[in-house]
This record gives sequence, C-alpha cells and structure tokens, in this order.
Amino acid sequence: MRVLVTGGAGFIGSHLCEFFLGKGWDVVCMDDFVTGSRDNLLGVESQRGFTLVEHDVTEYIRLDGALDWVLHFASPASPRDYLELPIQTLKVGALGTHKALGLAKEKNARFLLASTSEVYGDPLVHPQKEDYWGNVNPIGPRGVYDEAKRFAEALTMAYHRTHGVQTRIVRIFNTHGPRMRLNDGRVVPNFIAQALRGEAMTVYGDGSQTRSFCYVSDLVEGIVRLLRSDHSGPVNCGNPLEVSILEFARKIKALTGSKSEIVFRPLPEDDPKVRQPDISLARRLLGWEPVVSLEDGLRKTIDYFRGVVLPA
Repeated sequence: MRVLVTGGAGFIGSHLCEFFLGKGWDVVCMDDFVTGSRDNLLGVESQRGFTLVEHDVTEYIRLDGALDWVLHFASPASPRDYLELPIQTLKVGALGTHKALGLAKEKNARFLLASTSEVYGDPLVHPQKEDYWGNVNPIGPRGVYDEAKRFAEALTMAYHRTHGVQTRIVRIFNTHGPRMRLNDGRVVPNFIAQALRGEAMTVYGDGSQTRSFCYVSDLVEGIVRLLRSDHSGPVNCGNPLEVSILEFARKIKALTGSKSEIVFRPLPEDDPKVRQPDISLARRLLGWEPVVSLEDGLRKTIDYFRGVVLPA
C-alpha cells in the first residue's frame, strides 16, 4: 500500500505518516513548510518507504507510480496561522483540495479530507451532529478557515457524485499531543507553555466557553477506521467529554504543578461559545470512540512540552 499525506509535516499529518510507516506502507509526505516543521519528521525521514516531497499543493501535483490513499491535511489550522495567512488558507482549501482530488481521481485512490469542527461555526445546536449545517460568519476574520473547509467539503462531495471518487470526510474536533507547535496560538500549547514558565495563564472571555479535547492517537485510529469504511459523507472525530476553558486551565495548572495565576482577556470575535462532538455516527459506523482519558493525554502532551519550553 502507498499513501500520500499532504501537510504531512504538520502536527496530525506527521502522526499519520508515522502510523502508516509502522504498518509497512510506503508514505509520501508532501508539505511546503509554511506551518509544518521538519522537526516533526525526525523520527520517520530515515525510515524505509518514506519520501518527502516539498511542494505547494495549490499548484499541480505530479506524482509517479500507483497510489492507494490520498489524505489531504494541508492547511493552516490554528487561529493565529489563518488570521496571518487568510488568502493562503482560502487557496489551500479551494485550489489545494481541487489538486488533491484530481490526483486521487487520476490514481483511482481513496481520498480523505481533513475537515474541522469549525464548519459548525458558533453553533446553535449542541452537541454538534453531522447533519447540522452550522452558524458561520462568512465575512468575519475566522471565516477564511471556516469557509475554506466548507468549500472543501462541497468540492469533495462533488467529485464523489460526478466522478465516482471514493471520498471520506473527517470533521476533526480539538486534538492535542506531541508535536503541536508551541507558538501556534491554540489553547493547549498556550496554557501549557504559560504554566511551565510560571507566566499568567490567559483565559479569553469569562472562561465559560467549552471545548472537547481528543488525544492524537485516538484521532489517528478514527481516521484509519473511516478510511477503511464505505461511508462517503462527513464523520465527527473528537472526544465528547466537554470542559469549560476555565476548568481546563485549572486542570493544566494542577497537572504541571504551576503557581501561575489565571487572568482574563476579551473574547475574540466569532469565537465559538460551545464545542462538543456528537460521535454517535462514529460509534455506530466505525466502532470508534476515544480511549485515552483527558488527564492521561494531557500528561503526555505536557511531558512533550517540557522538552521544548524554555523558562521565562
């Protein structure tokens, strides 16, 4: 088996590359390193069957040889990234998805789109099920990411219906684990870095907004099961355990043994008030649900960041 992972030097992409290599597959990792990191590939780049292709997926993708699966993970994914790279985010969601789907069609490969819980926007339905159409502000600052992924989903289904491409769509909820970028602006690295440095832990709003955090190994398992299934529509993958951001900050403070104080700042525009996946479909269709507890996953993530966070 041979698989292409676009965005393979990113946080989740690198874990997928590692997983498939561990199964004896040939893996082509494609990345232009705008937000991905070569450091994420240190454990795999010398392994047999691994190939790194430095390429911008918004340009035509040429790849010799047969291909079984195409996993499209290329995209800025953190608020800091897509607010700094709004046009690039829209281009990779539109042009990049088009090029990746074209390659899957050419190779008769199964295609998986890495979508996101952000397609639900600031939801009016809770928890969020796959049949919810979302509440997205298309012209707000976060709209560049939300609408890029919504368009990518529409394009994926168009290729499925028009060209018969075998498509899969995974809607990824908050995920954490080793290889997250320290400075990407997401809540997990922010809180852990601040706690380890003894800095004030910054909570936006009053901290009552909620999130659900899945450990990366659970997500990878869900993605692989989805790829092996016959379901062409979107499937939520995330941990249904919902926690408030303030509770989450206190949990990280306790797990790190930090004496950091918790401070409050204004809530960013269009920041979702709630986020919790309904994973009934994943349970029924894939027999999947997370097995790593929030505390165990956070301990592993904190252990990773202890090696990369410098004291203040």
